[in-house]
Amino acid sequence: MKLQQLRYIWEVAHHDLNVSATAQSLYTSQPGISKQIRLLEDELDVQIFSRSGKHLTRVTPAGDVILQTTGEILRKVESIKQVAQEFSNNKKGSLSLATTHTQARYMLPKIIKNFIEHYPDVALHMHQGTPMQISEMAANGSVDFAIATEAMELFSDLIMMPCYQWNRSVIVPKDHPLCQLSELTLEAVAKNPIVTYVFGFTGRSKLDEAFMEHGLVPKIVFTAADADVIKTYVRLGLGVGIMASIAYDEEADDDLVRLDASHLFRPSVTKIGFRRGTFLRGFMYEFMENFAPHLTRNMIDEAYNCGSKLELDELFHHVRLPIY
Repeated sequence: MKLQQLRYIWEVAHHDLNVSATAQSLYTSQPGISKQIRLLEDELDVQIFSRSGKHLTRVTPAGDVILQTTGEILRKVESIKQVAQEFSNNKKGSLSLATTHTQARYMLPKIIKNFIEHYPDVALHMHQGTPMQISEMAANGSVDFAIATEAMELFSDLIMMPCYQWNRSVIVPKDHPLCQLSELTLEAVAKNPIVTYVFGFTGRSKLDEAFMEHGLVPKIVFTAADADVIKTYVRLGLGVGIMASIAYDEEADDDLVRLDASHLFRPSVTKIGFRRGTFLRGFMYEFMENFAPHLTRNMIDEAYNCGSKLELDELFHHVRLPIY
């Protein structure tokens, strides 16, 4: 059994069983990968992949278990490399993170600019996706950090630490009737067509809960994955927008009016998470502290050593999170 063979089966499984695409991504030949997979299966005396002719069709039950262990092995190998790099050159390496559009567009630019200035030899890679995709990437080791509001609690092998609280605003064109109200209410908002986030994005669940608790059925006419699209369709007159307050830019969005809706919805908490067992390099600690100042090295280490979600919640119970 060779490490290269394990890498091949792992990559094939994560390229939708497409050996040709896997070969291209690894800069090697398709016959070479197929041969090594066959040799590994012969050695183990078990099929990892089912086949139809020359094509792989699915992962076998045995293959599922083997791939799970393979992932753990490859992550350990990567940790060994990280340890070596930390001691040979602690300012060189790579950092990958997955996040949503709102984080990438509105919260992270200053953090990333500052990080690159301090660590010019660290290659920074950002992946955007749905909260579920983001959490999956962190859970399977595809990225170092996941930054999101939804879905991360579904993955027990992620260590999730709260960064900040945020709430929502209602975005409307100037002279909209809602601007004339002395106090914004859910009932008044619900009378309008609404443009907001796709379910599962950026705290959407808190929005739905608020309307449900008041016995209201909002008329959501359009949903989108990011705030910029929501604002575009508000400008077109499609409806009133409900989005994260942090996504309103006073200069770029001066043609729109932001109505504070923090009294209408419970706040959401954005968290940063990494896979349990990850070797954290010095610059990774620094990135997290820059993003959330209360996440000092000692606090992160305490979170790392928590054995359960309950312990983790207790650790951060008395931490006052900033509110945006």
